[in-house]
Amino acid sequence: MARAKALVGDLRRVNRSIVLRPLFLEGPLNRVSLGQLTGLSSGSITSLTAALLDEGLIVEVGLEQSDGGRPRVMLQVNPEFGAVIGVEIGETAVRVEGFDLRLRVAGVAEVGLHPQHHDADVTIEETVKAIERIQAQFSAEGRRLLGVGIATPGLVEHRVDDARVHAPNIGWYDVPLERLVRERVGAPVFAENGAKALGQVEMWFGAGRGTHHTVITLWGTGVGAAIFTNGTLYRGAASSAGEWGHNCIIAGGRRCRCGATGCLEAYIGAEPLLAAWREADPQAAPSSDPDEEGWADRLLQSAESSGAAARILEEAANCFGVAAANLANLFNPELIVIGGWLGLKLGPTLLDRIREVVREQALDYTANCVNIELGRLGEDAVALGASALVVDELLSNGGVPLVAARDRLQEAKLP
Repeated sequence: MARAKALVGDLRRVNRSIVLRPLFLEGPLNRVSLGQLTGLSSGSITSLTAALLDEGLIVEVGLEQSDGGRPRVMLQVNPEFGAVIGVEIGETAVRVEGFDLRLRVAGVAEVGLHPQHHDADVTIEETVKAIERIQAQFSAEGRRLLGVGIATPGLVEHRVDDARVHAPNIGWYDVPLERLVRERVGAPVFAENGAKALGQVEMWFGAGRGTHHTVITLWGTGVGAAIFTNGTLYRGAASSAGEWGHNCIIAGGRRCRCGATGCLEAYIGAEPLLAAWREADPQAAPSSDPDEEGWADRLLQSAESSGAAARILEEAANCFGVAAANLANLFNPELIVIGGWLGLKLGPTLLDRIREVVREQALDYTANCVNIELGRLGEDAVALGASALVVDELLSNGGVPLVAARDRLQEAKLP
């Protein structure tokens, strides 16, 4: 009997998730449209939406006129049901933002440190303090915190009850990030690689929306990618899929900071790109830190009159294009998206050349199948993507707040 009840409960949770996802991603929708999208019966749709309305997870947002019938009630996910926090721990900065359940910004907390210049415990401590400031703001506003999503560089190893971060570029080795933050903030915490977090939100609301076989690239201080097949993120055997920046594009080429040679990142990452410009034109290239993003604007401006700067940009476009052609041949995506702060700065100028190189380097049929576009969510989209980790878990769980779900699981284990 207990097993039968558990199966019924699981089915209901799955059906709730099936209803909630289109309401979140496509809403507002009426019940007829929900039935058509989900394949559930009208009776199931009526029952499920009634329960979700009672719980405050969804709300009615007006009427839609129908041909010859009564107006249909429109439904959408309630943006005030709860709030989420998204954290980007980058290689050079930390960004902490709060969002409502429509992923609209509801708070920002500054973290004034450079992760490469501090130990992991210092970075985590200051990040937690910023999270707590937004928590306090949400509490004062009467908002319920549903969870915290954290995007980091490097590899994020997912375990049953934790995620371990391996990010040598910021000095992190096997850091139990989810547990450390969860113990401090008292809320569910989900960690993911920054490129994968960016990829999820670009698939939901950005350039990848409506596609199924897509690669979202992150081009910034480092270089990475999120690979989606049939709309699902591909993580690989140890969650390390997407380390695109460390694919070799030139055998025996430049030394990469990972220790190998010829990596894509060694040619188009922020530091090597600025270093190449300084070497080619020491008088024009700024002496600023490669992480101070203004130098990329100066490089673009200089390329209008300087042959050296123009050649640097052309080489970057060539390298990106060759590596994108490899992606096209390996995964046969319908779309490759150029994202990340450096990609969005340089992309509008380099996009045509990148497309040309892909056509030259990829197999003809494959090249004709793939489009290459710029990301649409801006340079700060990684924190937004981190917040989407929490929302994705909530939707997968049928809308049951994750703390409540965990408590129920513990109760089920009691004798």
